[in-house]
Amino acid sequence: MPADVVAVSASPTVAVAGVTSDSTTGTASAAASSALGRLAGISASALPAYLTGHRAEIDKLISDPPAASDVSRVWSILDGTQQSVLLKEAPHLIGNLEGVPYSVRGKANALDLKRTIATAKADLKTERGKTERLAIQRQLTTLGNVKSALSKKDGVTRTLVSLDTSADAKAAIVVGDLSTAKYVSVLVPGMYMSVGEQIEAWAEVAQDLHDQETGFLGRILGPRSGASPPGVAVVAWIGYQTPVLTNIGGLALAQQGADSLERTLEGIKSLRADDPPYLSVFAHSYGSTAALLALERGTVEVDALALMGSPGSDAQSVKDLSVRGGNVWVGEAPMDPIVDSAFFGSDPGSPSYGAKKMGVSGAVDPLTHRTLAGSTGHNEYFTSGTECMRNLAMIGIAQGRLVL
Repeated sequence: MPADVVAVSASPTVAVAGVTSDSTTGTASAAASSALGRLAGISASALPAYLTGHRAEIDKLISDPPAASDVSRVWSILDGTQQSVLLKEAPHLIGNLEGVPYSVRGKANALDLKRTIATAKADLKTERGKTERLAIQRQLTTLGNVKSALSKKDGVTRTLVSLDTSADAKAAIVVGDLSTAKYVSVLVPGMYMSVGEQIEAWAEVAQDLHDQETGFLGRILGPRSGASPPGVAVVAWIGYQTPVLTNIGGLALAQQGADSLERTLEGIKSLRADDPPYLSVFAHSYGSTAALLALERGTVEVDALALMGSPGSDAQSVKDLSVRGGNVWVGEAPMDPIVDSAFFGSDPGSPSYGAKKMGVSGAVDPLTHRTLAGSTGHNEYFTSGTECMRNLAMIGIAQGRLVL
């Protein structure tokens, strides 16, 4: 890493990432004037004290984070010792900043998870208030489930790339290597999907999709090329507070979900700028509305989008979405009361919308000759062995022509 980082001193000028900031006039680039930018000018030995004395600024970096490209630029000019100190002293920050390498974020979040569990266990031993003890026990259950969801399956690495340990916990677990995978799929959940209760099951859905995508790549591409199939990564993403029955009627949580998903996608784009993956988003129910809101903004583009049980959004056509080539699929199961409702403004399944139909009712796979189960109602789209999951796997590896 470059070592020519100017230390913070009494001088009014601090150089960060090749940008000069004049603190006497207050003129500076966003990166140089940000709290993150200032970290680059602080020696490793002084970082712990600085972090302690500037907690409000650090918390602001998490609640209102810089652009992933700015984070990547600042992280690249930190020397190895500075990076190590930040990981150790501020794992919650480093683990949740888009633009920090995923391997580093995995280590930071694992450390944050371990420390938070230890603190909660210690607090439980001394806390006497019933309400407080219940809250601590709920937190321990949630974090224990996150820890369990990180267990490897069939030798495939799982990485915790984001973690919010608050009462409304949020997390994202990657199955596969997000740093190198040629094909990346992001799973966006709908209502009633909490980290505390569903993170293990959501990681299993990601594992199933990962295994199917890898298997189909081997079948379709392997024999011809003579090489190993390209890498696959699937993100089990619960990056927003999903709604329950009492707040499902509004868009506030969908907007928050769109903000968070947008940052996640921008982070992938930023870190993989030199080797961009084929990036897909698979979204269900209220989560599909959040995904649509994110992709209506024109700030980040994906290669494919699949919507299941969608109540729609303001977008009236695939042309309103930042999806390359109009690669938008819609799955609608029999007896799903949400499809065709246009509850939030549009019906992605209508002919005028321009999306492609994706079979979810059951079929026989022409490649494997396996019988694929059908999905019924609103909550069976991600069930293992279904036509829906098979079709999502095809979309995720850029084989839309093989979708049934």
